[in-house]
Amino acid sequence: MAALSSTPSSITSKLNPLDLGDPVVGVRFLGSVAAFALGGGQIVLAGEEERRLDAHGGAILSVDGDRRRLVTGGDDGRVVETAGDGSSRVLFEQKGRWIDQVAAGPDGSVAFSAGRTAYFRPAKGDPKTLDLPSTVGGLAFAPKGTRLAIAHYGGSTLWFPNAQAKPESLEWKGSHRGILWHPEGRFIVTTMQEPALHGWRLPDGAHMRMSGYPSRVKSMAFTAGGRFLATSGSSEAVLWPFGSKEGPMGKQPTMLAPRDVRVSCVGAHPKDEVIACGYDDGMVLLVRISDGAEILARSPSGGAVSALAWRADGGALAIGTEDGAGGLIVL
Repeated sequence: MAALSSTPSSITSKLNPLDLGDPVVGVRFLGSVAAFALGGGQIVLAGEEERRLDAHGGAILSVDGDRRRLVTGGDDGRVVETAGDGSSRVLFEQKGRWIDQVAAGPDGSVAFSAGRTAYFRPAKGDPKTLDLPSTVGGLAFAPKGTRLAIAHYGGSTLWFPNAQAKPESLEWKGSHRGILWHPEGRFIVTTMQEPALHGWRLPDGAHMRMSGYPSRVKSMAFTAGGRFLATSGSSEAVLWPFGSKEGPMGKQPTMLAPRDVRVSCVGAHPKDEVIACGYDDGMVLLVRISDGAEILARSPSGGAVSALAWRADGGALAIGTEDGAGGLIVL
């Protein structure tokens, strides 16, 4: 990671712009290749050369991945796994269904949802299903295993697909959408339909309500080591402290990179306490948490930043926007 100075500076000269053509739904690095999932159904692999793949016969609705594969779900009823070399395979297909959520799990497993049903597909063995109280709003695998956290109306559900135990319900009124595990597995946090987050401290089931946002939180990410949860939803990046066993309860968040434009997307550096912060006007800042030092990575231009991803070694950043622009920065 390049050093961040205490005075504003710029690395916009390092930005390699990409004209992707469709809104960027999500992006992941597959090794050194940035894989952009586009709303129109294509996947663009941006490495030494650019490759376009027709992954879906309709819109891509959901995206997840790891270092080896990009997993996408579409309104064509397909779940598709794409590798960095351009090879792909269809993991599931059911016409007439929308694949609302996907999650890439350990050892090649995958989870996805269609309506009220969550599916677990292990790398080997038979798929499992679980019906939820309402449409699935989010899916996330536990950091060290195949336990699934599922967000839905009225709370979230913890499910061990490979165990006989009854799924555990974590209740809280309202519509829960995105969901995220703390890297150490001690907390679960959901984004709400209202402008707030809700969390559960798993050892004792305590609730953690994080509110005060002017708009709904659409993007969140734990920083390296899980000390902070960085979020969008305001005109500055809001970081909740998760460094103690109590989590953020009774503590105030840290505010970074304030502007008069709303933060639309955040991405946490995999090794350093640095975040990439994207805004509604297309601007991207790199921000160091310790002192708030900023580097301009992308100047304001066009649509909102909709996707950010760091390469696993922290040496590159991929950027995607709602108006089909993109970019790669090698630091």
